[in-house]
Amino acid sequence: MDKTELTNWALANGWRIIAGSPSLTKPSSPKEAIVRMVFKATVVNLEIKKPAGTWEKVAGESYAKVVPDPDTGLPGGLGFDTIPGITMLMEKNKDSMVFAKMTGKPG
Repeated sequence: MDKTELTNWALANGWRIIAGSPSLTKPSSPKEAIVRMVFKATVVNLEIKKPAGTWEKVAGESYAKVVPDPDTGLPGGLGFDTIPGITMLMEKNKDSMVFAKMTGKPG
């Protein structure tokens, strides 16, 4: 998957663009990113914001090795299936966005 494919996948799965990166937020604080994908020239990194406010890289892979899972569509190699809480956070963000569209309130 390349940068565009990853971005499109992320936006379709509850992520939003914050400060130029596809990001996930805490449901209680929808304007502040706590997980983000950072695109470099040849790799994509998954970073999580530490309580101190700094970003920590938790996974990274070259674009050529990031392949969507045939069953779930999750991009392989970035830890979405192994890092606890990421898929739940994605679901909460996606649900929040769907609910915001239904009520007309910004998410």
